Amino acid sequence: MPINPEALLQEMLETPSLSGQERAVAELLVRRMGEIPGMRAWRDEAGNAVGVLGDGPEDIVLLGHMDTVPGDIPVRREGDLLRGRGAVDAKGPLATFVSAVAQAGPQPGKRFVIIGAVEEEAPSSAGARHIVGRYRPAAAIIGEPSDWDRITLGYKGSLVAQYTVARAGEHSSGPNANAAEKAVDFWIRARDYAASWNGGQPRSFTTLDPALRAIWSEDDGLFNHATALISYRVPLECSLAELKGAMPTWFDEGQLTIVSAEEPFKAERNTALVRAFLEAIRQEGGKPRFALKHGTSDMNIVGPAWGCPMLAYGPGDSNLDHTPHEHISLAEYRRAIAVLSRVLVSLAQ
Repeated sequence: MPINPEALLQEMLETPSLSGQERAVAELLVRRMGEIPGMRAWRDEAGNAVGVLGDGPEDIVLLGHMDTVPGDIPVRREGDLLRGRGAVDAKGPLATFVSAVAQAGPQPGKRFVIIGAVEEEAPSSAGARHIVGRYRPAAAIIGEPSDWDRITLGYKGSLVAQYTVARAGEHSSGPNANAAEKAVDFWIRARDYAASWNGGQPRSFTTLDPALRAIWSEDDGLFNHATALISYRVPLECSLAELKGAMPTWFDEGQLTIVSAEEPFKAERNTALVRAFLEAIRQEGGKPRFALKHGTSDMNIVGPAWGCPMLAYGPGDSNLDHTPHEHISLAEYRRAIAVLSRVLVSLAQ
């Protein structure tokens, strides 16, 4: 294999790539993918890093993302652990894709398409939206942390909304609610709506999960202003249209803006792609498991459009996503590469 998997991952971690600032890491990936014999690599119009190996009639798309959330974590190795922002979410899975394709090499009848997408961590999801109409793969693998012996079949949807209100100033002893209180009332109604919808069941893949992301207020002496930013994790059973329709009933003044909305998605379990992963994990000495995630990923965007066998896979503990403790086990990383390379070979047989 012409690339060193551990060196590749460390290079990626040492190259900052906040959402909207991915060019440097994209150029790094294009250079490294271009070193793989037979692979063609480039940056597309959206800024995604794309690498293609093979000329078969069927595309196998491996879609990861290059961007990270903010937070500087010095890149360092501590024994088996490699620390750095993006080690888990999701440069580790993306480096796994590149390394596994290089290890598997060209396969008859298949064209392996690696895509390092931009802005997955942003509401825009610009990278995935750019490619969704440009490929029609026979199968797709989404690069997200799941542990090396576990595959993810579904993600909740999401809804992010912003409520803003302004009220004429008056003395704090006055009888009327101020803007900050109005914003708090909106959040309480949003939370109560979810509690009613859930019917008391504990948090799970089937519950509607609200979160108050931010709330702030200010007073210019004449008017007081307040803003509440809320989000929901939306299960398959919940209609986004109904949720959006209910929200205007939670306030009698102010303005509501839907910042972003993604439908939930769950892939089929009984497919050749899933079976290939189950067998590869067993061959590497693991006991395969399934997961359904409460967050969202680019699967929510490409899944409904492509309608092909699909799952998410990648090394790393997703509990470390976005935390100051983000790190990956290099032993797990190597096992994930071995699993995925087996899968790619088996899909061509």
